[in-house]
Amino acid sequence: MTDARHTPLRLLGLALCAALALSACSRSQALSKNKRPVFDGQLFRMRLAAEKDAPANFTVAVKDAGKSLAGARDAGRYEAVNHCIEYFGSSRIDWINGPDAPDEALQFQGSDLILSGVCRGW
Repeated sequence: MTDARHTPLRLLGLALCAALALSACSRSQALSKNKRPVFDGQLFRMRLAAEKDAPANFTVAVKDAGKSLAGARDAGRYEAVNHCIEYFGSSRIDWINGPDAPDEALQFQGSDLILSGVCRGW
């Protein structure tokens, strides 16, 4: 005889397992074969430079932004957020030249998208 009290708990457990499995599937699709993140279907090389005396101030260069401007914006944001979380414990950024700016306001150096901002800690 099955105890009815355990049925909702079992269903909840199965639902959590299914959600975890599905989230792992989507995560693997967002990474390339060499486990680098993919943005708008493209791989981007990014370089973040932080000021030595004020590491909260940073600049990100996203190489070959012409492959996908939307992807380059996301790649730059990704690199900046990772930097701010690693060094300041927060993903909050005050953008100076940010990825959400209109296309005509974005800054480029050759074919590289240049973003800059300041990390804001807790």
